[in-house]
Amino acid sequence: MLRRATAAVIMLAFMVQLAGCYKNSTAYVSTSTAQNGKDNRFIGVTTHDAEYVRFDAPAVINAGRVIGRVHGAPYEIDVDDVQYFWVKRREVDGTKTAIAVLGAALGAVVIAGSLGGGSDPPQRTTTTQAESCPFVYSWDGSQWVFDAEPYGGAVSRGLERDDYTELEHLRPDDGLYRLMVRNELEETQHTNLAELWVADHSPDISLASDVFGKLYTLRDPQPPISATNGQGHDLLPWLRADDKLIWEPQPVAGADPSMREEVVLTFAKPPGAKRVKLITRAATAFWGSHMILEMLELRGSRLDQWYADVDNGMAESMALYQWNLREELYALKVSVEEPDGWAVRGMIPGGGPFITEKRVVVLDVSRVAGDEIRIRLRPPIGFWALNAFALDASPDEAIHMTKLAPKEAHDADGNDLRSVLTQLDDAYHVMPEIGDVAYLTFDVPAAAPSMKRTVFLHTSGWYRVHVDASGTPNVAGLEQIFDVPGGAARLAAERYAEWLAASSSSVGSEWQ
Repeated sequence: MLRRATAAVIMLAFMVQLAGCYKNSTAYVSTSTAQNGKDNRFIGVTTHDAEYVRFDAPAVINAGRVIGRVHGAPYEIDVDDVQYFWVKRREVDGTKTAIAVLGAALGAVVIAGSLGGGSDPPQRTTTTQAESCPFVYSWDGSQWVFDAEPYGGAVSRGLERDDYTELEHLRPDDGLYRLMVRNELEETQHTNLAELWVADHSPDISLASDVFGKLYTLRDPQPPISATNGQGHDLLPWLRADDKLIWEPQPVAGADPSMREEVVLTFAKPPGAKRVKLITRAATAFWGSHMILEMLELRGSRLDQWYADVDNGMAESMALYQWNLREELYALKVSVEEPDGWAVRGMIPGGGPFITEKRVVVLDVSRVAGDEIRIRLRPPIGFWALNAFALDASPDEAIHMTKLAPKEAHDADGNDLRSVLTQLDDAYHVMPEIGDVAYLTFDVPAAAPSMKRTVFLHTSGWYRVHVDASGTPNVAGLEQIFDVPGGAARLAAERYAEWLAASSSSVGSEWQ
């Protein structure tokens, strides 16, 4: 019990440090600071029993327990029983606070907060990080809000891809939409295109995009009627709604050599449905994102040649695609139960790890028998965070969409970026350093009467992780990953165990 509680607080301190590179305080948060709460305000917790508890005032950690008040009454819980801490940091540079969802014992983090428009935070570095791509902030009329992290996983130019993200917090301000794009991780980011898709539609429906940018209308999304894992545990509390309950198993090896979990979702089948829209809220887990760095480092001095092979030829890119399709690390197969068994009918794209994006996956259910639709996912351990699922069988309805190029686009030095961000070509806006930033404004189109508006950001780009590529290639490690099914997930579990052991050994006597 004490060891697990200690590990949870260590992870908490690490994740608070990570959150600092997203836009929070840049101070290092030690385990003792996390314990007494001097710089971290624990405003809520999500428990392993799928309960979200919000404190009346910031809580603290003392002797392995979180202590606070809820609805005026004292409240305590063992750190060991906490899945996520919701933490509000005090800013040290005069900006407003931000809220970060911190994975205490999971190695996972989701950012879900906002920050004020004060001075930019100083740069910082971390010894361990997630790989994410640019962070996009929307201006909601009073403050910047973290709203998107496009083209995740595109770690070389040959992997450049388009991304379509709903900007849920963007609001007009004096006739303009305003975005801020920042580099906040140890990587060089290349953005080829940035445009807004402004969709006006009936107020009775919502919209969501698939991975290819096709927009779908959603009139009657229905949550699953049951959700279980391979051990028969009830996952419905975690997966039935877009909320603060995110199912993210620890990257710990079990008896199953496949190194996978299994999730089965059951939905009521709409009468006569032949095609349904599965609405997903999912993301690459924090540890899965970090493993991009780990796997690139295995290539050592051959990394640059691998990049060149990916960029200049189809063979390496296709091999990478086939490997990812097999392992499902950053794209997750969706299988539908049919009379002959499970059939793959769709794919959930990876993304994140800081935001669980809403996506549509269209499924053919014409062969499903009975009045239920059963869907199976088999995520590799440590690589996926699942938030919510729903099913919609309504026909797609009319929308009116306007595509907008930036009216203005400039970097921190005032350099005009419009020429490199308005079309897909060989010109990129490059951000090589933490703290590099671009500011974009767009004219707000006239709104149609009695219509609702949803805005999407369409981007294209890629990024290059800052990796020490001077070492000897780890041939055995690469063979484990690419030649052995489940090898990447097993390496992720090994690295997680090593990191946790090293972190535990560094804990001071105050935790003994």
